[in-house]
Amino acid sequence: MSGLVLKLGPRERVLINGAVIENGDRRSRLSIVTPNANILRLRDAIHPDEARTPVRRLCYTVQLVLTGDAEAPRAKNQLLRSIEELSRILTDPDSRKLLTTATDALLEEQFYQCLKALRALIPREDRLLAATRQ
Repeated sequence: MSGLVLKLGPRERVLINGAVIENGDRRSRLSIVTPNANILRLRDAIHPDEARTPVRRLCYTVQLVLTGDAEAPRAKNQLLRSIEELSRILTDPDSRKLLTTATDALLEEQFYQCLKALRALIPREDRLLAATRQ
């Protein structure tokens, strides 16, 4: 069986195709076998006020697709351009790998996987921004 496997903690919430689902009192695993299901862990959700940096803006745009608040084809083109711009700045091998993973997922319209790869860049972006403020 292929697809996405979500490991949820107690009382963790996830948005699946517009429906908020809350886990019970124990840890559990959900196997999502429907292709192209829109999924967003609510703990991973970025508030609009937090989308102030390039990577967070990218994550927020992907999030809008997952919640159904943005059209996938239009957002996809915007995201591809933004990832390309970001790849000119984040040139280290780890960042490149994550950006490639995000791009590949985006091209396959696997928006959750794209978000997952982009979110991994947030700590790196935070470090770079903190270094430039000093």
